[in-house]
Parts: sequence; structure tokens; C-alpha cells
Amino acid sequence: MSIQEKSRYREVYARALSDPDGFWADAARDIDWIEPAKKTFDPAMGLYGRWFAGAVVNTCYNALDRHVAAGRADQVALIHDSPLANPGGPSVITTFTYAELLKEVQTLAAVMQDFGVAKGDRVVLYMPMVPEAVVAMLACARIGAVHSVVFGGFAAKELATRIDDAKPKLIFSASCGLEPGRIVQYKPLLDEALKLATAGPGACIILQRPQQRCDLIAGRDHDWTTLRDAAMAAKKSAPCVPVLATDPLYILYTSGTTGVPKGVVRDNGGHLVALKWSMFNLYGVKPGEVWWCGSDIGWVVGHSYIVYGPLIHGTTTIMYEGKPIGTPDAGAFWRVIAQHKVVAFFTAPTAFRAIKKEDPDGAFIRKYDLSEFRTLFLAGERADPPTVEWAEKQLKVPVIDHWWQTETGWGIVGNPVGLGQLPVKHGSPTVAMPGYQVDIVDEAAKPLPAGTMGSIVIKLPLPPGCLPTLWQQDERCKEAYFNEFPGYYKTSDAGYKDEDGYIFVMGRTDDIINVAGHRLSTGGMEEILASHPDVAECAVLGISDTIKGEVPCGLLVLKAGVTRDGAEIEKEVVALVREKLGPVAAFKLAITVNRLPKTRSGKILRGTIKKIADGEAWTMPATIEDPKVLDEIQSALKSRM
Repeated sequence: MSIQEKSRYREVYARALSDPDGFWADAARDIDWIEPAKKTFDPAMGLYGRWFAGAVVNTCYNALDRHVAAGRADQVALIHDSPLANPGGPSVITTFTYAELLKEVQTLAAVMQDFGVAKGDRVVLYMPMVPEAVVAMLACARIGAVHSVVFGGFAAKELATRIDDAKPKLIFSASCGLEPGRIVQYKPLLDEALKLATAGPGACIILQRPQQRCDLIAGRDHDWTTLRDAAMAAKKSAPCVPVLATDPLYILYTSGTTGVPKGVVRDNGGHLVALKWSMFNLYGVKPGEVWWCGSDIGWVVGHSYIVYGPLIHGTTTIMYEGKPIGTPDAGAFWRVIAQHKVVAFFTAPTAFRAIKKEDPDGAFIRKYDLSEFRTLFLAGERADPPTVEWAEKQLKVPVIDHWWQTETGWGIVGNPVGLGQLPVKHGSPTVAMPGYQVDIVDEAAKPLPAGTMGSIVIKLPLPPGCLPTLWQQDERCKEAYFNEFPGYYKTSDAGYKDEDGYIFVMGRTDDIINVAGHRLSTGGMEEILASHPDVAECAVLGISDTIKGEVPCGLLVLKAGVTRDGAEIEKEVVALVREKLGPVAAFKLAITVNRLPKTRSGKILRGTIKKIADGEAWTMPATIEDPKVLDEIQSALKSRM
């Protein structure tokens, strides 16, 4: 019997499509409701209907209280592992049981109420990767406040726009964040943002970290530890506040926005049901097991799979304050997996490309006992086949690519391990998850035949957990996502579907380049470049050309230890693209660089590179990890064009 025949995926997916109300009503039985839904789905509510209309619930109760009541009080809920807190020495590890985490959350929620925060009020978190950030998120959920996490260290101007949009009553922050070899002071950035913002909060609660303390502004700023200790001593404790399933849990601003930002809204009920369903059915993880998502709480992946998903499911979740390499070496991930007995790990492909570059033979992997480790999940950008193949060969476990977006909050396309893994096809994140009807369409929203490149869209209504709207911007939400392809949600990604229903996501629609009338995928070209044995990672972008409209340019980062002449390797990859795609690709320019500019979540800043190459005006992206890289790219492009 084949793996596919063993999988329950086809029948489960078909049921979710034919009877969505029944399917999601069944899934909702895994959530503790204060009042059940009057309607599983109400098509008359919101922009395209709302899930679990009329239901009353509390997300924090489902993440903590019910597990303590059900016998998980002494199970570890959260492991905080920070190599950055002790450079050169053993990682600093702190653990919280479900009972301990609940006590911290009850206490902080009571402190928030003392500051006048109530149901529906917004709270901004501008925090590093510390346990207090998880406590603050859950404390907001406990009292019905709407949190908005802004990536720690984000530029003051960008933070100010988010403060003005959310209008928070309270801000949580810290004195600093930690990066390899440096300390990032958060307080000056927060102070500057509050000077720029017109909607400043009444109070800020600041966590003083031992690595770098900061000055507090009298009357506005309050010391987190002092407040927490006083509330603990006074035995203050906030109960769970009932909220509607359709009430907002959080706002998350999409990365890279300027001007008025797009605040993706996540509701309580659909989010609970979707994440609980996904933890076993998609990721194959059982309550009580150790799960690790190597993201940051500033991103949707961190919200869904560091904080909410694993805790709702009753697993042990790891919060990691470190990097894939350099903290202290390319074995950092394997140390965490071995030490904490992780069964499944979720990270971005860029992390694996960094490890592959530093440790191409996987020598560090052999130093650790990974016998408990079952599955590696990749998402956040396209998982190029050479990286997936390297990970499969080195780890000898399934390597599962999957695809989703900030707007959806959980996987659109994946390989459902809990339902029985489907065969892997390199280059594809596999198939649409139950609840998502994913189509490939042309400009007129007509479905295209198998194998034809087009826009990837999702038929409305979206399943539970997806955005109901943008924060106070219904019309902008319709314009951004629903108007262009009537009856569909526009993903802004391009790709194709094969005869088996496997979906291939080849890049953002603006990454499809038009070379003399031929629509070509930059993702397809990157796949070819990455297959060269000396290439660690790469990026392909279309640059303006007076004759062909656009021509592709490839940037190459070579593996550590490669001593061959970069010019020779560049010639070889040009020949490789010509051999695989033919002369129609017009691929003639490959440039070796030391590193690629990326966001902190690992996405390559292709749009900015293209503007530099085309000589257009550009601004420093707010989400960039290291601004110096763009200077290097500018210099490399200038010398070759």
C-alpha cells in the first residue's frame, strides 16, 4: 500500500469542501466554549461571512486554565532557551509549567486592569524574544484586550505608524534586545516613536534586562518586575473575560508596509479551532510532546506556533533567542532539538541555507542525539529543492514544505502528517488544506488547466482562522484581497497546480518576469542556480531592459570553504539555466555576493534589489535585518552593470 493510500487526506478534504459547517463544528468540539455558536458559519456577517457566530469563549482559558484543570499543571508549557543571554557559555534556559505560566498571566492581567485596560482596548507589545512577551500576549487574551505585537527593534517611524493605527491604551516593552555581538536598545526607539505618534498610550510597562538597563520617564514608564512582584505579593489575579468568537484577539501589521499600515485582524473563535486542528492533523504533534517553532513572536508564525497553537493543544513549546549559526555555531539547532527532545521543528528555509553554507557536510548534525526528532517543517518563503534534499539527506526524517500567509494565520497548502503523509514532490508544498479551495486563475478569474502558471487564489469563504478584515479598514481589505478576482481571496502569489492537485508556489506575482513576452518564474530559475554544488543560496530578479522589457539577474552566495574563482561559477550557472530553460530565459548575468539582504523573518528583499538595479529611488525597508548588506549589493551591481 502506498503512502498516499494510507493517508486520510482525500476523504477529510472532500468532507471539508462538501460540508464545511459540519466539518468545522466537529473540529470546534476540541475547544472549551462558554456558549456554543448559534451558527457555525453566518454568511450574512462581515465581508464574506463569519465563523462561530454568537459563540462566547476565552482564548487564554483554552491555552492555560483548562490544561491545569485537566491534569497538565506540572507539565512544562514553555521553555525559553537563550544562547544570546550568555555568549560563549551554556545557553540560559528557563522553564514554566502550565500552572506557573497561568499564575504569571493571571497576575499580569490584573496589573493591566489596574491601568484601566478592558475588553476591546488595544495593547502594543514591542518586545524581544523573552517569556514575558508570551505572558503579555496571553494576559491580553485573558481580559479581552486586543494585542498588537511589533517586531522588537523595529524603526521608530514604523512603530509610530502602528501606534497611531492601533491607538493602544498600554505599551509593553523592554530595555533591549539581543543580537549576535551587539545589544539593541529598545527604549530610545520607543521614546522616539512616541514623540512621532499622535495616539500615545497613558502608560508603558518596561522590562529591564540585565544586559542593558534604561531610564524610565516618570509618570509614563513603569518597571515591569516591580509591578509584577507587588501584584504577586498582593495575590492579585484576573479571571478570564468572556468574549465573542468573532471579537478580535489581535492585530498584526504586515511586514514592509509604509504610510497607513495594513493591520490583519485575527478573531478568537476561528483562530482557536483552526490552530487546534492543525497541531495534530498538519504537524502530527500530540499533547504532551515537545514542539519547536524557530520564528519570532513579531511574525504570524510566532503568534500561531510559538504561542497559541502549541499551548491550545497542550504541548510543550520552545521560545529560542538565538540564531541558526553563530550562537555559537552551525550546530545550534541540533543542540536545542537534542537537549529538549523536540519531536517536530518548524523554521524558514533561509535558516537551513545558512547552516548548509557553514556546514555543507552536516558534521554538526552527527554530534547530537536526534533520535526523538520526527519531522522538519519549512515555511516563510519558497523551499528550493536543493535545500530540501540536503536536509532530507542529513537528517533522515521527512522534510515538509508548507505555504501560508500573515492573512491566513495557518497553512493554506501543506502535507498533513497527522492524516498520513502524502508523497513529497520537491518544489511543492503539497496540497490544499481542508477548508481551502485553492485555484490557479488567469486575469479574468477563469481557472487554468494543470501545469499552467497563473495567479493563486482561494475561493470564498475562507476557513476559520483567516482574516475577517483589516483593522478599521473594510474597504481597503476588499480592495487589497477580494475585488480583483470576484468570489476569491487574492494571495498575490503565482504558481501552478499539477495533475495530482499538488500546488507549486513560484513567487509573488510581481516576481514573475516578462522577458520578450514570455512569463518566467524567478523561483524556477533560483531552483536551477541553487542546484549548483558551490551555491549556498541565491536570488533572481527581473531588471529593466530596453529591448526585452525585463531580463533576469542572479545573485549568488557561495558555500563556506569554496575556493574556486567566482567568475567561473557564474559562467557555469549561466550555462545551467540555458541548458534547463533554454535561450528564452535570456539569463546572462550572475553576480557573486557575500550575502543577500533579508528581512528578520528570512525573506529576501527582491523588490529593493530590483529598484537598486534599475536605478530607481528606494528607501531602507523597515524589516531589514542588516542595512549594510544593501550597500554591498549596490556596489556589486554597480560594478557589473
